[in-house]
Amino acid sequence: MLPAQDVAVRPDSVVDGLRRAVLSRELARDTAVTEAYVARTFGVARPTARIAIDKLVADGILVRKPHHAARVRVLDRDDIIDLFVSRAAIEVAAVELLASTATVPAEATTAHCTLRERPSGGSYAEADLAFHRSLVHGTTSTRLPRLHDLLMGEIELGIAQIEAHRLRSSDEIVAEHQAILDAIAAGDVAGASALARQHVLASRDQLVAHYDSTHPTAQKVT
Repeated sequence: MLPAQDVAVRPDSVVDGLRRAVLSRELARDTAVTEAYVARTFGVARPTARIAIDKLVADGILVRKPHHAARVRVLDRDDIIDLFVSRAAIEVAAVELLASTATVPAEATTAHCTLRERPSGGSYAEADLAFHRSLVHGTTSTRLPRLHDLLMGEIELGIAQIEAHRLRSSDEIVAEHQAILDAIAAGDVAGASALARQHVLASRDQLVAHYDSTHPTAQKVT
């Protein structure tokens, strides 16, 4: 259940709680998220609720049309394809930079170990996200992390869907992460690049296939 009256009234606490509610699917796709609802659920004033909603709109987790309440973002087929192609471009570039100096960020290793050692049946989305974010933020680039952060909200939605629908197993993800880390540590730029691209686009393909199976009229003829 969503917490009521037990979350600190700081806006960042409300943001975190609201984000978890969306990503865990406690708030279903396309659900309206009003200031009154957030204020009541988290025991905060409406200005604080508004700040939290605005933050998740900026992150791409919620969407809002003029004069309408914010709603939980729904990724359609085109969104999925565009998001994961963009994500792959950024993450592959980051992995290539890391492999060029055989640098494995400590945070990436930590996130990988957390994912590998998670309890059976436990959620893997948070550790998966941390792994990918740490690779990008572990580079010497100042621009790649900024670009990646712009997509993080939508990436979170995508990974949450993959986990919720069991489109990829945690063992599969751990094995692919390990291969990427090994290639980086070995200074294999081409290998790390190919593995990172395959890893991200495999998730894209699974999400697209799932979308097509649940939206048969939305499939495109190619």
